[in-house]
Amino acid sequence: MASDVYVLDAVRTPIGRYGGGLAGVRPDDLAAHVLREVVRRSPELDPARIDDVLLGNANGAGEENRDVARMAVLLAGLPPTVPGATVNRLCGSGLEAVIGASRAIAVGDASICVAGGVESMTRAPWVLPKPEAGYPRGHETLHSTTLGWRMVNPAMPDAWTASLGECTEILAERYGISRDEQDTFAVRSQRLAARAWADGAYADEVSPVPGTELERDESVRPETTVEALARLRPVFRPDGSVTAGNSSPLNDGASALLLADRAGAEAAGRTPLARIVSRAVAGIEPHLFGIGPVHAAEEALRRAGIGWSDLAVVELNEAFAAQSLACLGLWKELDPAIVNPQGGAIALGHPLGSSGSRILGSLAWQLHRRGGGLGLAAICIGVGQGLAVVLEA
Repeated sequence: MASDVYVLDAVRTPIGRYGGGLAGVRPDDLAAHVLREVVRRSPELDPARIDDVLLGNANGAGEENRDVARMAVLLAGLPPTVPGATVNRLCGSGLEAVIGASRAIAVGDASICVAGGVESMTRAPWVLPKPEAGYPRGHETLHSTTLGWRMVNPAMPDAWTASLGECTEILAERYGISRDEQDTFAVRSQRLAARAWADGAYADEVSPVPGTELERDESVRPETTVEALARLRPVFRPDGSVTAGNSSPLNDGASALLLADRAGAEAAGRTPLARIVSRAVAGIEPHLFGIGPVHAAEEALRRAGIGWSDLAVVELNEAFAAQSLACLGLWKELDPAIVNPQGGAIALGHPLGSSGSRILGSLAWQLHRRGGGLGLAAICIGVGQGLAVVLEA
């Protein structure tokens, strides 16, 4: 019989903008900070009791390239007997790490795990492919690893390797999502994020990184208006509707959740924030990646034995406004008012490998503060996938 799996705590860094407040911090140090902090906040927990650490990372090409989870364990000062593994499901990597750790606990392979994710898009390196033959005479090309496709396999259909922005334009066109709708959604995200910070809603989950001056999410722009966004030019098509203002920015950050079964929670001296009820993953054609969460969320709800009307809060990662609106349009029974009540990635930021665990941690804290209820976290993933997890507090 599977064990119940609980979220005991959730911690994240403030999210830095590209080249901003966290630009000087290595990704392995960002990850080490949240590991150190999530353990510190449970003083009764013997760190040697942690069975595994799983962290998501979408890049893996720079300073995080040698299994960043294991490096973070060592840098955080945890016992070297604590193992660590890094997983990659692109934008869903942080949520994938939580799902993997929760499954290990559920089947009895572990009692206490830490799971989360990290990304420094600022510090993502350029990479140079090896030449096919020695002493090449022509120019060689450096590829940025910050975001998206590079060194594409020529066997891949062109439609599947379009940029994420172009794929979002396809969704906007397919589902009739206007520029004004996208800009209005983006402004909502900004205003809710600013209000959440003003109300202290992020105080429990955000831990500033020592040696930096960043205390809040750096991409939040409370002064943003629909009129101001309307003046921005489309980025991916001259006649398109996707702009920098209605898209998530490039960011740096890390997040971690402390997970345990009932015995692990007692050993840590913690009352759980929430219980993991169900999980689901789905695939879709790569150019439709933005609606990847649709089937994943529906399957997670089915496995939980509940419907949309049973949910108190939904955290949907906002890669793009049009992508989020496409999902909401397909979830006919979901009340959009309960989606991202504290703002989403358009305002808060989207450090790829951390975003999935960030939304799940935020969901756990929101349900805890409400005194109970059901919630769902869902995220779209480049190359056509989606993940979803249901929590109960």
